[in-house]
Amino acid sequence: MHSPWSRRGFLLATGGSALGLTAAGLLPSEGAAAEEEADAYEALRAKWRTLILGEGFTPTAEPFKSRLAELGATAQELRDTMAPTTGALWPDISYADPDPDTDQESYGYSANVVTGYSRLNTMAQAYRQAGTGLTGDPGLKADILTGLDHLYTGVYNENQARFGNWYSWQIGAPQNLLDVCVLMYDQLSATQVANYCKAVDHFVPDSAVGSYTGTSTGANRVDLCRVLALRGVVGADAAKIALARDALSPVFPYVTAGDGLYTDGSFIQHTTVPYTGSYGSVMLGGLGMLFALLRGSSWEVTDTKKQIIFDAVEKAWAPFIYNGLVMDGVAGRAISRGLAASDAKKIQADDHRRGHPIMAAVVLLGQGASTAENARWRGLVKGWMRRDYYSPPLSDATLGLTSLARLKGVEDDASVTAIAEPTGHRLFPGMARATHRRPGWAASISMADPRITYYETGNGENLRGWHTGSGMLYWWGDSYANGQYSDAFWPTVDPYRLPGITASRKALADAAGGDWGASLPDVKWVGGASDGQRAAIGQYLKGLQSTLRAKKSWFCLDDAIVCLGAGIACADGAAVETTVENRNLGPTGTTSFQVDGATKPTTTPWSANLTGAKWAHIGGHGGYVFPGGATVKALREERTGKWSDINKGGATTAISRKYLTMYVDHGTAPANGTYAYVLMPGASAAQTAARSADAGWLQVLANSDSQQGVSVPALGFTGVNFWFGGTVGKLTASAPCSVQISEKGDGTAVVCVSDPMRAQTSLTLSWNRAVSAVTAKPATVTAAVTGASLKLTFGDLSGTRGATQRITVRLG
Repeated sequence: MHSPWSRRGFLLATGGSALGLTAAGLLPSEGAAAEEEADAYEALRAKWRTLILGEGFTPTAEPFKSRLAELGATAQELRDTMAPTTGALWPDISYADPDPDTDQESYGYSANVVTGYSRLNTMAQAYRQAGTGLTGDPGLKADILTGLDHLYTGVYNENQARFGNWYSWQIGAPQNLLDVCVLMYDQLSATQVANYCKAVDHFVPDSAVGSYTGTSTGANRVDLCRVLALRGVVGADAAKIALARDALSPVFPYVTAGDGLYTDGSFIQHTTVPYTGSYGSVMLGGLGMLFALLRGSSWEVTDTKKQIIFDAVEKAWAPFIYNGLVMDGVAGRAISRGLAASDAKKIQADDHRRGHPIMAAVVLLGQGASTAENARWRGLVKGWMRRDYYSPPLSDATLGLTSLARLKGVEDDASVTAIAEPTGHRLFPGMARATHRRPGWAASISMADPRITYYETGNGENLRGWHTGSGMLYWWGDSYANGQYSDAFWPTVDPYRLPGITASRKALADAAGGDWGASLPDVKWVGGASDGQRAAIGQYLKGLQSTLRAKKSWFCLDDAIVCLGAGIACADGAAVETTVENRNLGPTGTTSFQVDGATKPTTTPWSANLTGAKWAHIGGHGGYVFPGGATVKALREERTGKWSDINKGGATTAISRKYLTMYVDHGTAPANGTYAYVLMPGASAAQTAARSADAGWLQVLANSDSQQGVSVPALGFTGVNFWFGGTVGKLTASAPCSVQISEKGDGTAVVCVSDPMRAQTSLTLSWNRAVSAVTAKPATVTAAVTGASLKLTFGDLSGTRGATQRITVRLG
């Protein structure tokens, strides 16, 4: 409970010295304990000041000198423009909602409350930080206190009913308010502290973390715990801090549905949205700060399940970070937050600038992890920093000083060796995602299923992300094309031609399907099997608000991804297309393009119908092989869009980018359309031509509505997606499943099987291949070996959640 004898409260009440009163016998015997308790709160305030202001950097050295000067200039501008009046602290951010409810207009008014406190937070940081030019400025202090009292009296108080977005009242405003309270604590009166605490208690009661449901899960729960913990620190309330600590515990355990971390490394927020790169970033950063705040105090987080968070650094977050960026397929509606209309600095957010805070959070989290974990994570971060040539983290203007200092500390630490990007494949059945990393490049695939939404829109954001879950295939090179999706891609790309997708061009309304990931496809077969290096992945696709149906497969190999499509049918009356590629060529767009050795024009606009094309190559990017030849349409076009087209809060300035697109036109009423192509990231034109000419390299075993499969003899690879049971090549399956086999050079083979439908209570797989012995398998699998074949009988796979079952055999 709130201590009646905190040092601050007692001294303010008596005007005396605790030490002197104790010596005079005038302080009750509890005084020493009360003083010790007050010291504990002061220690927490000091620690939080360090966490939000940073440490270990020299204010007069770059990049900090410039950033501190910029902070001071911003704070000065805010001082100059602050004009308290009824309903507004600044003229441009009125919080006086004439019709308070929960519509989009009210969301804007509630957001202005957050903006007001955020601006005061900026001013308070300029007041406390050295080197801002406003450090300790008495006029600035007075302005900050005036602003705090204005917002308390006018809108954020214990008598105000909430309107607009719940987030503004329970997380956005109180987090900024409490940060200011910590920074300005010595300048606040006891009455001010009490008032601000009453306001926070009103909007964020203990019941906000009473159950792990609704808006109190995952990253939101961590944010709420941060509010409660700081409310306890500012108001000297031990019970609030203990509640915050204990309310973190539901965040730690693995989940099997809904929000949270999954054993396969998936992270879900808003029930149906893969959110490792956005809400997951907030959760990781928030946990790192709270762990650090409470470490060594009476309220230290001792729940042993917090190790799950430490494990998730490499299990959940690292797989989606490449050269400093975090992949857009796990960023939800954040992909539409490029350039905000309200951003006076005009700094665009992107996948790199979303990745940098995650890196800084990993550094902070490492301070509470084991010595080995901390050392390895610092090596990972140094590697990501060194390779982020496109957007160097230490030059990131959106990165806070604390994060900047943590990353600079890693960069300058000579004992830390940069860790190279790993190679391998990761499947995330829990969120219908996959990543494939090879020397020189990385790729990611985004799908949708009955548990994972097509896309998320909400708050007027990501209005045209309709097809991002329709098999979008992202890829990046190690030293090229790292800005492919960073350079104004989302507002300028054709949303019906995202790379890798199959889609109807039926016109969709902005935010089609509903807010917060409401729209889910009625499909069951989505997932795949992987041995950790290669994979067979499949998606049964049903179009959003469309009659489109398609079976899509990706076979992820050593230097290529084989892409197959079949059973493509649609009766929308609109064109149906599979986008082989849609490369963002930037503002100029003169990258070379070859087809079967013939160089095509570099002028824009340009288009062609490539009949019987065997291969194509985009200079500086990679190659594309069409087994057996294909009719592919290609075009160069300049596309113009605005961030406001896809996000109601986005900038209205028109932006233009040039694109080189290849797509297969399936017509307006396909009944059984197909496609086949091989993506070769980073390949030269000569390598692409050679692969196309090597007729024996790839064998397409099946590409139908029933099965899709390939064999690559040179790699000992076979992959088959059985949409229905049947026989493909040497494999026979009794029921739907995904199979991937890698035959090794040492006479062994690894057979990987999964049930993407999560429905098979029994499955038999036969491989018509000589096998002498089974050397490893799950206990639930029965193996029968004959001289000419292997028969595997799987038990109930419905509870494996799409996980790969791995069997190792010795070949006969």
